[in-house]
Amino acid sequence: MTWVRPPSVAGRFYPGDRIELEATVDARLAKTENHQPAFGCIVPHAGYVYSGHVAGAVYGALDLPHRFMILGPNHRGQGQPLATTLQGAWATPLGNAVVDEELAHELVEAMPSISNEEVAHRVEHSIEVQLPFLQCAVKEFTFVPISVGTSDVNTLLALGDAIAGVIHRAAEPTLIVCSSDMNHYEPDDVTRIKDAQAIAPMLALDPAGLYAAVHGERISMCGFAPAVATLRACVQLGAKEGRLIRYATSGDVNGDRSYVVGYAGIALI
Repeated sequence: MTWVRPPSVAGRFYPGDRIELEATVDARLAKTENHQPAFGCIVPHAGYVYSGHVAGAVYGALDLPHRFMILGPNHRGQGQPLATTLQGAWATPLGNAVVDEELAHELVEAMPSISNEEVAHRVEHSIEVQLPFLQCAVKEFTFVPISVGTSDVNTLLALGDAIAGVIHRAAEPTLIVCSSDMNHYEPDDVTRIKDAQAIAPMLALDPAGLYAAVHGERISMCGFAPAVATLRACVQLGAKEGRLIRYATSGDVNGDRSYVVGYAGIALI
């Protein structure tokens, strides 16, 4: 029997009803006439009411392929430090998103420290919340989920190299999606300053600079580790710059500027 991962945050981070979910995503997909080719992107993963418009602006602006590698942080630390699933599908209210078995096997072959396991993904939302956007924007696609639960910089750079090598050899275009929110739970003005310090090296395609900024400035960017790997991979594939498509904080939505989370949507081109 093919393994199907059930949704863990449907009805909480995004609507659990198919029709309502389609309408919610379509309202947040800021579609443009001229889609930008890209090697990768950084998109947030909070509840759609807070960060969906930022993620939707990115997906609406890019020329999306039919294959993806989606990296997300392991918030709970369950399972192995690096984990994927080699087969099966992930369910959402819109249907099943199918794992790209070919790319997943090639990635594990290129970096054997990536485990094939369900535990790291079982209740983690960072990858799951990207899938409905792709299901609405692309319809038919396959993807490789990559849970990143380590902050060891050498491991992250090696992961980026492995991803770049697999994508370089692939017969079809593949977009790297990094799922990350920005600074957490500080006043809005503080968060905007800290986020700018993290966004700058991402726009410069500088993985080491991002790593140093997050640690040096104490920026609580939950997905900085997958972002480091993503930046490294995109540089290896030929990316020249990052482009900030949209930025917001939760305070822009609920009006509470005392205690916010930041959200950045960035294309790596």
